[in-house]
Amino acid sequence: MSNAAVVYSMTAFARNSSECEHGRFTWEIRSVNHRYLEPHFRLPEAFRDLEPHLRERLKKQLGRGKIECALRFQPIQGNAQLSVNSELVEQLNHAADQVHAIIGPGNALDALQVLQWPGVLASEEVDGKALQAAALQAFDASLATLKDTRGREGADLAEMITSRLDKMNDIVAIVAEQMPEALAAQRPQLQTKLDELSGNLDNDRLEQEMVMLAQKADVAEELDRLNTHINEVKRILTSREPIGRRLDFMMQELNREANTLSSKSLTALITQHAVDLKVLIEQMSEQVK
Repeated sequence: MSNAAVVYSMTAFARNSSECEHGRFTWEIRSVNHRYLEPHFRLPEAFRDLEPHLRERLKKQLGRGKIECALRFQPIQGNAQLSVNSELVEQLNHAADQVHAIIGPGNALDALQVLQWPGVLASEEVDGKALQAAALQAFDASLATLKDTRGREGADLAEMITSRLDKMNDIVAIVAEQMPEALAAQRPQLQTKLDELSGNLDNDRLEQEMVMLAQKADVAEELDRLNTHINEVKRILTSREPIGRRLDFMMQELNREANTLSSKSLTALITQHAVDLKVLIEQMSEQVK
């Protein structure tokens, strides 16, 4: 069995219908990104008592997200068995006979009048617990569909992020290759700057300025951190724990290093590479927020 982690998308929709002997259940569940688990329910009045059970099921299956759950129930007509309250009918008939004895015959009750009397007809009682159990079973099926959908979309999401990370690896490698040439081209400008400063500064201050200029031109640390962050994001994608917040944090760290690389850029080409990195990071950030 594969131990590969499953990445779940935060956005998904599921709609399932099922029937029991008393009617048809239709569940619709929508999921969008949210920092915490925030469920909302639209339930028929007869199923309001299910909300605590639904919340518990969502808590066990989903870590976070804004979840909207709506249930429609359509009773099946024609299946209810009607029964006549014979004792009540006899009582009504006896009462009618007593009235007839007072006012005389010719005013007898007909069958339709008797049937319309409250309590004469009784329909078969529906087992409320069985009906709620059927609704929960239908909800579980819909929730499983939602998770499957999130899993499929999550797999596509992980593939997209991995492809962007690979492109970032390539860009970082290109910048690392270009840095020696960029530094060599920068040396005459640096020397001119130092010559200008040397007439106005003492030796200690001149040395400080040289260190500052060298540090500003050196992006080796930024490139190393970019590679480290890229590898960490790839590792997170293989984790079997919730990864949304960690990915969001890593996108911020990647963006920080790309901004620093851009600010230290020695050539227009390296600046363009930094912009390309930021575009890739933004594409990933939009998907993990």
